[in-house]
Amino acid sequence: MKRVYLDHNATTPMRAEVRAHFLEALERCAGNPASVHGSGRAAQALLDQARERAAAALGVHEDEVVFTAGGTESDNLALLGCLRAAGPGSALVTTAIEHSAVLEAAAAAEREGHPVTRLPVDVRGGIDPGAALDALRGGGAALLSVMAANNEIGSLGPLAELGEGLRSLGKIRPLFHTDAAQALGRAPLALREWGIDIASFSMHKLGGPLGVGILYKRKGLKLVALQYGGGQESALRPGTENVPAISASALAVELAVKERAAHAARMHELCRSFWGQVQRVLPQARVNGPDPAQEARLCNTLNLSLPGMDGRTLVARLDLEGLEVSAGSACASGSLEPSHVLLALGRTSEEARAGVRFSFGSGNDERDVRLCVEILRRIFSSSR
Repeated sequence: MKRVYLDHNATTPMRAEVRAHFLEALERCAGNPASVHGSGRAAQALLDQARERAAAALGVHEDEVVFTAGGTESDNLALLGCLRAAGPGSALVTTAIEHSAVLEAAAAAEREGHPVTRLPVDVRGGIDPGAALDALRGGGAALLSVMAANNEIGSLGPLAELGEGLRSLGKIRPLFHTDAAQALGRAPLALREWGIDIASFSMHKLGGPLGVGILYKRKGLKLVALQYGGGQESALRPGTENVPAISASALAVELAVKERAAHAARMHELCRSFWGQVQRVLPQARVNGPDPAQEARLCNTLNLSLPGMDGRTLVARLDLEGLEVSAGSACASGSLEPSHVLLALGRTSEEARAGVRFSFGSGNDERDVRLCVEILRRIFSSSR
């Protein structure tokens, strides 16, 4: 049975060239980059090269790149590190549809005494920049955190508009963070141009290794470390770096940035084709998030509510048929609670539990779309 993988927002399988680079680096890197002998210096050189390459691809300075163990650690370090550096009572403004790595860090900050404002979204997952700026003008806000692209529904954060609005605040301007784990390689991203001070990335979302993240931190930005130990990663992320995986990650970032426009165009085409075919066989299907015809959306992502069947039940049945998708975020896949993102769109608990995410990748083609639609048709025909 042919299996079709449409869960690239959970993890994108490692690219062949990245895997080859990782294995080569694993052979070359026998030492600890903190050691002063030859093997240590060779590992440090590989780490330095990776930092330079990742920074160049992101359009930032190499000293602004911190390697972490993933997107969640990068988000936690950004939020809690910024708020603790800003001092007691400093406030956070974020949105109701952020990834759990941001929302749970925000909850932890709230327990420490930092006020948190969670901005609502419209029925398509859109954020009102004016409302965000109004919340910031209230005073006391040290940090604004808005994700670049939502992992469940594919809505894009208005980062350029927010950056422009923040500049108008002058001296009271708070720091600007974005969780860009899903955006890198799939949507436009201009860290400096948009005035982003700190950003989080996850390498396994773009064909890199699992267990590696990047935190972009603008020069001069004060950040309190969350872990204690050695002085690695400018003392912000102590512990011996996973040099082979980091080296391979730098290549993954380069390729994702280089190929973004062509990749996005192809993914948009697949998503639109998929939605058009679903409408013909399952007219009761409903899109959660931006209209598939819209350009300003995450190119590879389509979230559908398919009435009459719980999302997790449908995911299990699709898996038996050879189709791999997700109900909501992979990080919350074991939860029985309805998706917080779909609830924020105004869906009922029943509708939110019916949501299923289809996320395409470079290995998918039109044949996968047709097979996916046929499997859905077969399952819902048998259910009736």
